[in-house]
Amino acid sequence: MAETGELCLTLPDGSTRRFPGLVTGAQVAASIGPGLARAALAIRVDGSMQDLNAPLKRDAAIAIVTGKDVDALELLRHDAAHVMAEAVQELYPDAQVTFGPAIENGFYYDFHRSTPFTPEDLAKIETRMREIVARDEAITREVWERDDAIAFFKRKGEHFKAEHIETLPREAEISVYRQGAWLDLCVGPHLPSTGKLGTAFKLTKLSGAYWRGDSNKPPLQRIYGTAWASEQQLKDYLRLLEEAEKRDHRRLGRELGLFHQQEEAAGAVFWHPKGWTLWRTVENYIRGRLAVAGYVEVRTPQLIDRSLWEKSGHWEKFREHMFTVAADGEKVLAVKPMNCPGHVQIFKQGITSYRDLPIRMAEFGACHRNEPSGALHGMMRVRAFTQDDAHIFCTEAQIVTETRAFCDLLQSVYRDFGFTEVKVKFSTRPAVRAGTDEVWDRAEAALKTATEAAGLTYTLNPGEGAFYGPKLEFVLRDAIGRDWQCGTLQVDFVLPERLDASYVAEDGKKHRPVMLHRAILGSFERFLAILIEHHAGSLPFWLAPVQGVVATITNDGDDYAREVAAAAQAHGLRVALDLRNEKIGYKVREHSLAKVPVLLVVGKREGETRSVALRRLGSDRQETVALDAALADLSAAAAGPARS
Repeated sequence: MAETGELCLTLPDGSTRRFPGLVTGAQVAASIGPGLARAALAIRVDGSMQDLNAPLKRDAAIAIVTGKDVDALELLRHDAAHVMAEAVQELYPDAQVTFGPAIENGFYYDFHRSTPFTPEDLAKIETRMREIVARDEAITREVWERDDAIAFFKRKGEHFKAEHIETLPREAEISVYRQGAWLDLCVGPHLPSTGKLGTAFKLTKLSGAYWRGDSNKPPLQRIYGTAWASEQQLKDYLRLLEEAEKRDHRRLGRELGLFHQQEEAAGAVFWHPKGWTLWRTVENYIRGRLAVAGYVEVRTPQLIDRSLWEKSGHWEKFREHMFTVAADGEKVLAVKPMNCPGHVQIFKQGITSYRDLPIRMAEFGACHRNEPSGALHGMMRVRAFTQDDAHIFCTEAQIVTETRAFCDLLQSVYRDFGFTEVKVKFSTRPAVRAGTDEVWDRAEAALKTATEAAGLTYTLNPGEGAFYGPKLEFVLRDAIGRDWQCGTLQVDFVLPERLDASYVAEDGKKHRPVMLHRAILGSFERFLAILIEHHAGSLPFWLAPVQGVVATITNDGDDYAREVAAAAQAHGLRVALDLRNEKIGYKVREHSLAKVPVLLVVGKREGETRSVALRRLGSDRQETVALDAALADLSAAAAGPARS
């Protein structure tokens, strides 16, 4: 604010507005126009969102936030959570509220209540939420004294809120938001009133949780919902959920006989023959691509003494996620949660010259992480998984060429699996990290140069790097528009130093190699789940566990059908034989539901002409083709994507 007391605010178009003394975002919006005043939800001040009715105390760059702004969604969803909490406590006064953040595509709130919520309760809560919106209750911020806030929430029976305040630093500001007669502890910002939320929201599901995510603390009930800026956006999202439900890999895994999971092995997968065929097909494809790209494959132990994990820094950072066992009454062994320290041990055997670099070391490493039971989700989040992991040991000068080669390989692999939209995030140093700022400066600069040399467009993801180095995250977009983070590339100057890895450079002295941690699929389990959902179970011909079924029209064709199946298998095709005494229409429907790409229908006439009637999944047409020609075409398709 100028010495005269005048406030100068810069608008997004570069123009300025001056106000005599303090002014609120609502007043600024009204000064621009009545339409903007009605549409205003919040104000962005020097990039930070704040309440529309909060006073502006300094000169700043500002922007009025409306429902058309992308970042308004987080605000709407946060307020939807608060309106839901108010509705719950009006309907069920015994419910204690804990916390309810906005999340991707929606929001949730955790409640403590002895009686479980039911799906019928969700309908009642949603109806009450709409009533609260219709009341258009003013939402105002208040700052309370710490001890007063603790005493208030204890008197109210909100023990979780009181406990949370007690854990805050003494100097922390305690802010409370009041909407109508209801209030909650929150840092904000919020909408100016409940009416601004609109009605483009829906409660979607119930689940369990624990206070502070700790299974030793009281259990909570979580209510999820989704909220959008318009009714059309809500309808579009609900249609997406319906489509996602049809594609759910857990359901398709059961229906197609690929895999199953059960409580006795929570977070692990029982692969059935068809599913394991899919796994091996993907693994062999990746193995072949890596061999051509100059990788060597290794295998490292499952159990490694904690001392190595302490040296690497993983014990400090990941101890809570590591499974351990006691050995010889004293030693503590950890089941490996990642492969990198083991690969360094292989690199250190013998003397490595600069002439040997780069060394590209790959492993399909079986790893285990002690994920919380509440976080497990099909094959998307598991405890036992296999990574298509590799580490490139190189010189600092080789980072650019190795990064470019890896990015080309990764994008080619994704295209082969049917993913054509890939976004890249550049994750920089986290608050808690290993290595000096100087090392991080070098690593981030090297990765930035390499990423730009690879021709990649990226968005910054501040503070989300690994504890030992910055990383690129590769995000796939699937057939229904969902994003999945899969591949990564990390530049690491730290681990070779901590584990004393070195090579002999051209000057005859020992130098530290740079370690590039890289993965394309991420974990096999998660990638296969994404792949199944992307293709809705109808996998490309080269990936299909059963590529074709030889089906007879009548028993007259049984002998020829056996001959066709044997010939197909000799061509390397994965085919099954269906000689059942069923009508061909029944067989076609059954194998179509099983997502079999091709039916080879044979009868007496086909046997006499040595032909097959081909019927492809998703088509009502049937094409009669000479057997030799059909098998030649199918075996060419089964070979997989062509490599130039």
